[in-house]
Amino acid sequence: MPDTVQYQATGRRKSSVARVIVRPGSGQRKINGRPFLAYFGTATRELLANRPLVAAELADGYDVVANVRGGGVASQSGAVALGIARALLQLNPELRAKLRAAGLLTRDSRMKERKKYGQKGARKRFQFSKR
Repeated sequence: MPDTVQYQATGRRKSSVARVIVRPGSGQRKINGRPFLAYFGTATRELLANRPLVAAELADGYDVVANVRGGGVASQSGAVALGIARALLQLNPELRAKLRAAGLLTRDSRMKERKKYGQKGARKRFQFSKR
């Protein structure tokens, strides 16, 4: 039995990590065993996750299976998008220009700032009292 060709990549956003597998197929997309729309809940987050396939014009020809952990649904959709974009680069390196122009290959480095000691949060201080 011949192995099916598949492309694996990892995408990250905030504290979310997505392991993405892209393989030739009929266009099915699943995250943690559930369809994209059922997992994300809104069409906006589903569109964000599908952007690399739409930009590369390969939306109907490939199946996507993703395992995502950590963070919230919004950052998970960003992590899945980066993972799909990186997997598509393995599939066809000539897609780099299209994906780069759409801003899909850049890892968003913004993270939550840590809480500092002597303060209420990352930036907020305890109330100051003069007297």
